[in-house]
Amino acid sequence: MAEAAEQTSLTGGVNPWLIAISVMLATFMEVLDTAIASVALPYIAGSLSATTDEATWVLTSYLVSNAVILPASNWFSMRFGRKRFLITCVIIFTISSFFCGAATSLAFILIARVIQGAGGGALQPLSQAILLESFPPQKRGAAMAVFAFGVVVAPVLGPTLGGWLTDTYSWRYAFYINIPIGILAVYMISRFVKDPPYIKKSNAGKFDGVGFGLLAVWIGSLQCILDKGQQDDWFGAVWIRWAAAFLVISFVWFIIHSWRKDRPLVNLKTFKDRNFAVGCALIFSFGLCIYSMITVLPLYYQELLGYTAFSAGLVVGPRGIGSIIGMPVIGFIGSKVDARYLLTFGFLVFGITSLVFGNSDLGIGPYTLLWPIIITGFGLSFVFVPIATQTYATLRNEQIGNASGIFNLMRNVGGSIGISITQTLLTRRKDYHQNDITNYVATTQTWFQQRVGSLSGYLSHYTNPANATHAAQSQLYSQLGQQALLWAFIDVFRWTALLSFGCIILVWFFKKAAKGAKPPAGAH
Repeated sequence: MAEAAEQTSLTGGVNPWLIAISVMLATFMEVLDTAIASVALPYIAGSLSATTDEATWVLTSYLVSNAVILPASNWFSMRFGRKRFLITCVIIFTISSFFCGAATSLAFILIARVIQGAGGGALQPLSQAILLESFPPQKRGAAMAVFAFGVVVAPVLGPTLGGWLTDTYSWRYAFYINIPIGILAVYMISRFVKDPPYIKKSNAGKFDGVGFGLLAVWIGSLQCILDKGQQDDWFGAVWIRWAAAFLVISFVWFIIHSWRKDRPLVNLKTFKDRNFAVGCALIFSFGLCIYSMITVLPLYYQELLGYTAFSAGLVVGPRGIGSIIGMPVIGFIGSKVDARYLLTFGFLVFGITSLVFGNSDLGIGPYTLLWPIIITGFGLSFVFVPIATQTYATLRNEQIGNASGIFNLMRNVGGSIGISITQTLLTRRKDYHQNDITNYVATTQTWFQQRVGSLSGYLSHYTNPANATHAAQSQLYSQLGQQALLWAFIDVFRWTALLSFGCIILVWFFKKAAKGAKPPAGAH
């Protein structure tokens, strides 16, 4: 009875599944927007008379403001009330989405994206904290499965939906689509979400301006380095060395400041909890894996096989089907099976399917990798949900808001680093394999000369012999570059698999959480 009364005080007597749907809408909208905007980037650049490099700031500006607000969301929710702050963030995100779609210049859309990122930054941690508190511990696995639907499925649906909207209508609808979702989310949150007693009685204290400033500097420096590093030869560029210095100094200062201050903006002492520390390390590694795969698989179909953005989105889209199938399964067995076994299964499946991708070649069709793609999505369900439930299992309720901000920041930072590493590896490993192949293929070899002669003979029907020989050599060089790029993709797939297998070791550093156990004493 006491436990039921305690849970009622957290939900205000509202059915927790209505709360889950309400907060999941906000999360789904935010994650979907990130995936859709990346697809529309070339069209945005063309429409606003910007270069592709300049248009990448449409993504970067959003990510920086989003990442800065993520860990700071707990203070704002304590200061202004979590429900009020969540509704405000959804409204900010929705209105700024309209201005992104209506932008007439690059500067205009960048300003709108910064504001949109600030509104979207708090949506995931606030939604996750509300969701976890609305359900008793023994049902949190099922609740996190609903939340995971928004976080895992949205990036999968995003490229397909974004490609369709952009091709059929305009890139502006990639932002306008947020408006009806945002209106529905505001209505449902205002109707069903309630602030628990400890939020109403909380004293947020003075705003930690120093911590917030240091947080903005190191996250901004990191994102700039990751965004422009490969283009400017990493530490070969002077400005990147300066940015790296700012990153290291501000990051170390931020850690020292946050650790020593009585009431910091981000309470890093939560890392004393072993499960939380392990969970953050795992979600960082998970971000490296999943964002790398989400980035590289569509590129594989587009750059190697000549698929359009929309067609590539359709081919990789079945990953969402696998996730949708996996969510009810993990929701049902999540509270019955040790989370460490579920995580081991999830990372093992992800690693094996990555190896399957690494064994593909240029002769694959649109359905060749259908089942591995579906199975990948199914395996992801067994990673995201157990990580979250196990990470928060030993924390008190009043710690979850701060912990959720850090946890989601670690995933986003891991994803940003993963995307940057993937882009760098593709470029550099292609050069490596091209040089390696060239060393074994001498132009004086008989078979090579015969191949050039055969192609020249065929092409001479359409041009003069001199041009035919040059065209034949160019075609062979193009095939060489394509083969080198294929091996670069294979390297990325295999290294992703290796990282995934390494995560299995880290999984077993989790302490086993008792089934249906209540949070530690003093949770309320």
